[in-house]
Amino acid sequence: MIRLVVVDDLEVVRAGFAALLETQEDFSVVGTAADGEGAVGVCAEVRPDVVLMDVRMPVMDGIEATRLITAAAEHPRVVMLTTFDLDEHVYDALTAGASGFLLKDVSAERLFDAVRVVADGEALIAPAITRRLIAEFARNRPRPAPPAIAALTPRELDVLRLVAEGLSNADIAGRLVLGEETIKTHVSRILRKLDLRDRAQAVMTAYESGLVVPRAAP
Repeated sequence: MIRLVVVDDLEVVRAGFAALLETQEDFSVVGTAADGEGAVGVCAEVRPDVVLMDVRMPVMDGIEATRLITAAAEHPRVVMLTTFDLDEHVYDALTAGASGFLLKDVSAERLFDAVRVVADGEALIAPAITRRLIAEFARNRPRPAPPAIAALTPRELDVLRLVAEGLSNADIAGRLVLGEETIKTHVSRILRKLDLRDRAQAVMTAYESGLVVPRAAP
């Protein structure tokens, strides 16, 4: 059972997402909150697996709440909810510890799939849109490549580039003509060598280090 918390300052949005999520047998909405401060308290109390977090809220915004929630040793995975696919705050949210983001007008099936994917820790949410967003804002925030990048093998560099393109393990396996388990092993090694938390950080590192050149959003 995937335990969920929904955070949004609009009651109709909170109620709508909660009701939709509860239609799935493997989901359980264990809490809701109207602002970031409430989200921090609810998450500490109910310890969910995944949090759907609005970006803009009163009292405490979703970025600061995400930073506080993900600072704990044992923490849920946070997915940001946003209205616009090039919301500049989402980049900051990913840096703060979010695992990805979804547009608020996401279809029900995409929402369900996204929650399951992020709960499993396998892939970034909405990869095509997230890739555009990270490319857009990483362009203005370049950082030197981490020294550990030099420790990656040529194959690991290939895998990291494809992760940065938003591909799933299955897609990468197909592109490189390798087994999916082999790709999972490569991804684990990349995260360990670069001391990264998850694939969201791997995507940002690939762009910010210059391994992948940002492209203008269409």
